[in-house]
Amino acid sequence: MDIQLTEINIYPVKSLAGISIKESILEDTGLQYDRRWMLVDENGRFLSQRKHPKMALAKTRIISDQLIISVKDFGELNIDKKLQTGEKTTVEVWDDHCEAVFLSDQYDQWFSEFLDFKCRLVYMPNDSNRIVDTRYNPDGKIVSFADGYPNLLISEASLADLNTRLDSPVPMNRFRPNLVVNGTLPYAEDSWDKIKIGEIDFTVAKPCARCVLTTIDQENGQKGKEPLKTLSSYRKKDKKIYFGQNLLHANNGILKLGNSLNILKSKISMI
Repeated sequence: MDIQLTEINIYPVKSLAGISIKESILEDTGLQYDRRWMLVDENGRFLSQRKHPKMALAKTRIISDQLIISVKDFGELNIDKKLQTGEKTTVEVWDDHCEAVFLSDQYDQWFSEFLDFKCRLVYMPNDSNRIVDTRYNPDGKIVSFADGYPNLLISEASLADLNTRLDSPVPMNRFRPNLVVNGTLPYAEDSWDKIKIGEIDFTVAKPCARCVLTTIDQENGQKGKEPLKTLSSYRKKDKKIYFGQNLLHANNGILKLGNSLNILKSKISMI
């Protein structure tokens, strides 16, 4: 069975809309620009759509040296990608504390006005080492401001199977994957242990536990009950609902759409 990479997605600002791209450099922390920026509250705690679904309305794109954030009927913000230094701070992402820098009062003001409460934009500099959960990470791999792992993979077949169970199908962006592949059976990724995509080797670290964010329509920011309700009926184990797999990469390099995925080692599914 020929398995190919059909989507590469980055989410430059954690929990804002993502960008689909044709190729990307896979760096130590994950795909280039993926979740290197993040919004935090006044205590340095990360903000996400889980509590602030309005964040889905902030679309992102990259043009030359600018990361551009735009919100319909509100405005547009140009963030200088080259601006990577500023006042140092410590921020929280779940149970992790890591170093970050504040970039510009102008950026903070724009996001505070958009969300209607005070918040700040931070950037993760290259010397900020946030270690992936050591229970699944014997080699001390690092990650950006992503929830926990540098790469999330889902197969098109898994989404197609889920959508046969839903009254209204949902798009892949509900699950915010970095990598999407086709040419598999549904949930085949659950049984992978080691894979190779293009020239990059990956270890499948653990299944991805899903949360209320999957119930937020990424086009209008409205929250519902699906697909989490349906997923809980057949993808639940130990009180968690799983969909997709978290990956750790062994080497850096370039990923391109159309890259072949080869299964190097399989395992018994945890789900």
